[in-house]
Amino acid sequence: MAFLDTTHKRKSALITGIITALLLLIIFFFGLKYLDPPIEYGIAVNFGTTDFGSGNQQPQEELQPMTQPSEPVEEHQEEVEEVVEETSSEAVKAEKVITQENEEAIAIKKEEEAKKKLEADRRNKLEAERLAKEKIEREKREEAERIKREQEAKRKELDALMGGLNSDGKAKGGEGNDNQAGDKGKVTGDPNAQGYYGSGGGGGGGNYRLGNRQALNKPKPAYNCNEEGNVYVSITVDQNGKVIAAQPGVKGTTNSATCLLESAKEAALKTKFSADASAPTRQIGVIIYNFSLSE
Repeated sequence: MAFLDTTHKRKSALITGIITALLLLIIFFFGLKYLDPPIEYGIAVNFGTTDFGSGNQQPQEELQPMTQPSEPVEEHQEEVEEVVEETSSEAVKAEKVITQENEEAIAIKKEEEAKKKLEADRRNKLEAERLAKEKIEREKREEAERIKREQEAKRKELDALMGGLNSDGKAKGGEGNDNQAGDKGKVTGDPNAQGYYGSGGGGGGGNYRLGNRQALNKPKPAYNCNEEGNVYVSITVDQNGKVIAAQPGVKGTTNSATCLLESAKEAALKTKFSADASAPTRQIGVIIYNFSLSE
């Protein structure tokens, strides 16, 4: 045969035949069984030829035709129907009550679940707000500590460059002719001097502080206003000794009059220090100018 021309086809046909034979044998021996005559199902009904009747004698054949219908039978039939309807109505009502109770139970359960979810959300929100607040406060503390450390480091660095002008001071005691505690005099004064008044340095004198480097050129500032006091100028000096930046009015200044600040800055920029190849490329120092109305 043409359709069994290969080994695979012949094997497939053989396997198919074996499976078919096995199925037929299983169906023949173990298939569905039935009774002859078959078992009747349902409710047994009394023999009769009409939908109504009365009496205790069971006829074996059909009854003769009746000339008049029995009215009481009809009334009985109506009563039966009404009972059935009432029974059905009660069943429907009971079913409705059960359904309503189930719906109420489901609604109550959903409401409880919604309340639990709202409470959980509220707690999560409060916890998130608490954590956020703690984070903000922690960041503020860290920022304040960082700023404090930076300011302290800058103060120490500037103090080291300016020879201790920014230090808080640790000396004890005092000197003066007043009743108030303190060391009366001028920063630029002589510790051995007996006077407590005057500028301590003459009109426009200067005090140059840049580590161990010396000021070679010390121009005096112009004195163009009726003001006196000390002006501290922060300077930046390169390795060649040139002042490349000056900021008057830094800590220690006793008079911030504009004319004094401008004169001090102009004089500071013209100042020349000794060159130092080992010095920082931008070395910070200070020049103190003492302005006094009396020589």
